[in-house]
Amino acid sequence: MKYIIILADGMADEPIAELGNKTPLEAAYTPNIDHLCAKGRCGTLATVPAGYEPGSEVAHLSLLGYDLAKVFEGRGSLEAASMGVAIDDGELAMRCNLICIADGKIKNHSAGHISDSEAKALIEYLNDKLSDDNIRFFPGVSYRHLLKIRGGNKHIHFTPPHDVPGTPYAEVMPYAECNEAEPTARLICNLIQRSQEILPSHPVNQKRIAEGKDPANSIWPWSAGYRPAMATLNAKFGIHRGAVISAVDLIRGIGIYAGLEPIHVEGATGLYNTNYSGKAEAAIKAISGDYDFVFLHIEAPDEAGHEGNFSLKKRTIEDIDRLVCRPIIDATSKMDEPVTIALLPDHPTPCSIRTHSASPVPFLIYCRNMPADNVAEFNEHSARNGSLGALSDDEFIRLLLKHDK
Repeated sequence: MKYIIILADGMADEPIAELGNKTPLEAAYTPNIDHLCAKGRCGTLATVPAGYEPGSEVAHLSLLGYDLAKVFEGRGSLEAASMGVAIDDGELAMRCNLICIADGKIKNHSAGHISDSEAKALIEYLNDKLSDDNIRFFPGVSYRHLLKIRGGNKHIHFTPPHDVPGTPYAEVMPYAECNEAEPTARLICNLIQRSQEILPSHPVNQKRIAEGKDPANSIWPWSAGYRPAMATLNAKFGIHRGAVISAVDLIRGIGIYAGLEPIHVEGATGLYNTNYSGKAEAAIKAISGDYDFVFLHIEAPDEAGHEGNFSLKKRTIEDIDRLVCRPIIDATSKMDEPVTIALLPDHPTPCSIRTHSASPVPFLIYCRNMPADNVAEFNEHSARNGSLGALSDDEFIRLLLKHDK
């Protein structure tokens, strides 16, 4: 048996009046997803354990069967693995967004989805002006970058910038959760303020302003931690060889720590203009070859949700249905070895709030040898009637891999 997980990041939502009180998933035309649903089984999965924020790092680790209390060290340390940045003992790594601030408020978490080349120039500039023997910035993809602090303390309260668009930034600055973390919190706050002094005048931002684009006029560090200690999926569940396909450093980093091999896809952006077909082709090639497990991650619905754009979110779901699910269904149906296909979001990203929520997500599992249940359309509400029930913790991945069946 082989396995593919199609992870549509943030796809779940709430009913929207403009869509006839349907969610984008309900309103979207998804004949291929519904085919998998009608031929497979459904349920719901709680991906955010009590006490954790509903971030993708938490949800992905949870749905892959990891005990957050034992392995979670924040988003930055996971992204570092994807970026090839080593985290040594005593080093603190954290995500570092380039964001746009207007009139003292966080306008957006992405600096208008700044390009990789523009962002790299700004990160290099920050290193030139702000780094030292203990502080270093590392360029990532678009607005997503890494900050590493030697000797830093992780016990700091951070507010993810995508959670608070429109909020005065001064009201959500990082702060220490204990006395020992006070020096690190002061250092990070100082870096934020100094970035706001030097970034606006950089030629990249001056050009963006002239073109009517949002400038990347501040950094925003968050989700700090040390190097995590994670067992591989092979050690946990006996997966022989697995792959991760994603344009997002966080997901590739989780995959690397989980023992999955990252597969690069040209034109994969982490946005709604991503190379859907290229991702599907890469997944098919991997599962048709030596890989027995493929984790295919698509960020597009999440970004649309963060923008509050329900029509765009509906379109990204239809793109996933047509350009990802259809070719995977066609290819795997012709394979001699059965392939189990699972599809789910990691968390909801409701357009109404433009950030993540912790509500359980719908999931489906299909295999041509498995009897179906009575759910014919895949969405947040119908999945509650699925035969697989309401799962949590590592129940989904164990069920998928038939580890305890």
